[in-house]
Amino acid sequence: MANTYMPITLSMKQRTCLVVGGGAVALRKVDTLLDYETTITVVAPEINEKLEYYATKNLITVEKRPYKSPEAGNYGLVIAASDADGVNHQVRDDCVAASVLVNVVDDPSRCDFIFPAVLRRDCLTTAISTDGKAPFVSSHLRVILSNIFPAHWNPLMRYAAAFRKRVQEHWGSDAVKKEACFADFLETDWKTLLKNKDKEAIEAELISIIDREETSAQPSDE
Repeated sequence: MANTYMPITLSMKQRTCLVVGGGAVALRKVDTLLDYETTITVVAPEINEKLEYYATKNLITVEKRPYKSPEAGNYGLVIAASDADGVNHQVRDDCVAASVLVNVVDDPSRCDFIFPAVLRRDCLTTAISTDGKAPFVSSHLRVILSNIFPAHWNPLMRYAAAFRKRVQEHWGSDAVKKEACFADFLETDWKTLLKNKDKEAIEAELISIIDREETSAQPSDE
């Protein structure tokens, strides 16, 4: 059976986002969007206190007024989180007319995209979705993933990203050597290294991985 939602990673850089609604549900969506490099505008006659606080910190823009059709079509991503179904339906219609992706909260049949259960460890993102049919399962599995990827994965991913650049610079187009370095990196006991918080030991290990491949590349004397 075909699924409805295809998992993708969408760039939020310079993407303008509109959230229609100012209550607790809208706040949850804004809290999610704040993790990304985007511009957020919240439109609603009444605004949650925390959303007001975000506005005072210039994290979002708040406009205390009713939604004005068809303004949703001017944004790159839209979330309809109003308490009024009629408003949400109008927002949805405006987005469809303008080919803008829209999420209508608690109404999967009207959503172009849904929010999966997400676990982030620096640049590593794991997301679980049940196609909007059993989100409580996604939330449960997210807890399990948090044990699989504990907190030390945050610095580990920073080292992994930096190490990849070093390997690419050192080995250029040599795919075999690059893959060998990456394999050695993954086999390293990072949990212990990061627990000791010894940056010199970590740097020595990274250098050692590249040096081992350098040595193996040297011709034999035999």
